[in-house]
Amino acid sequence: MKPASEWVEYYLSTLLHVEQASRNTTRAYAHDLKQLEEFAGPYDVMTSKDIRRWSALLMKQGLSPRTVARKLAVVRSFYRFVYKQRWRADNPASRLLAPRFRPLLPRTLTMDEAHDLMESANKTSKRLGLRNWALLEIMYGAGLRSEEAVSLDLRDVDMATCFVRVRGKGGKERVVPFGRKAQAALEGYIVHLRSRLVSRQTEALFLNYRGTRLSTRSVRRIVKIVLVRAALKRNVSPHWLRHSFATHMLMNGADLRVIQELLGHSLLRTTQLYTLVSQEHIARVYQNSHPRA
Repeated sequence: MKPASEWVEYYLSTLLHVEQASRNTTRAYAHDLKQLEEFAGPYDVMTSKDIRRWSALLMKQGLSPRTVARKLAVVRSFYRFVYKQRWRADNPASRLLAPRFRPLLPRTLTMDEAHDLMESANKTSKRLGLRNWALLEIMYGAGLRSEEAVSLDLRDVDMATCFVRVRGKGGKERVVPFGRKAQAALEGYIVHLRSRLVSRQTEALFLNYRGTRLSTRSVRRIVKIVLVRAALKRNVSPHWLRHSFATHMLMNGADLRVIQELLGHSLLRTTQLYTLVSQEHIARVYQNSHPRA
C-alpha cells in the first residue's frame, strides 16, 4: 500500500493522464487537498468530523457556498479514489453534505443580440475584419471556447462538409458541425486575408497581424471591439458565445444530449444548466407578453 504522503500525487497523476483532466483542474484540486491537509492532518487518519470542521471554517472565513461545495466535491472525489485503491478501509467523505446554493446560470446573448454582433463583425471595412467575423461565427456557430478556437489549424476545418475537429479540455477531441454563415465567413477569411497575414510556415487557422497564431487575449479584445461597433452595452466575454450557442439550440428544440456532445461535456448535469436559462427566458417572455401575468 502506498504511504499517505503519496496519495494525492498518484490521484492527480491519474486525473491528468488517465481521465485526461486539464492541468488547470489538477492544479486546483492539488490546492484544495493541500489546504485540507494543512488543517486536518494526514489523509490516512482524517475523519468525517475533521472535514466538516474544515468546511465550517471555510464558511466562517467568508467563502461562498458555491466555492465550499466545489472544494468538498474535490475531497469526495479524492476519497472515492483512495477507497477504491483500498488504501483506507473506510471513506470519511462518503456522507458529506455540501452547502446549498442556487446554480450560477450561464450568461448569454439574446438571439437578436447574437445576430447584431455577427452582422457588425461582417460589415466592418477594417483590414482584419474578415478574420474577426470568421472567428466569431465559428465560436458561436460551433459552441467553441476561445482556447479551442485559437488552437484550430487549417486541416481541422472541412469546408465541404461544414465540420470542424476541436481539441477540448484534457486533449479530448470532438467533431462539430457549423452553419452556412460560418462557412461563408471562413471562406472569405481563408481566401482573401489569411494568405496575406502569413509571415512564416504555420498551420494555425486564425492569425494575428504578425502572421502568428492568435491568442485568447486577442480574442477578448476582438469581442470588445465588435461589441462597441454593434452598440451592445453589455460586458460580454468570449465564453458568452458558447453559452449562447447552447441556449439558443435548446430554445429551438435541440435535444439536450446532442448539445452535450456538441459542447464536449463529460457529464449531462453540466449541460442541464442551460435548461434553467431556457426556462428563465420562457418565464420572462410570459411576464412581458401575457395580459394577466
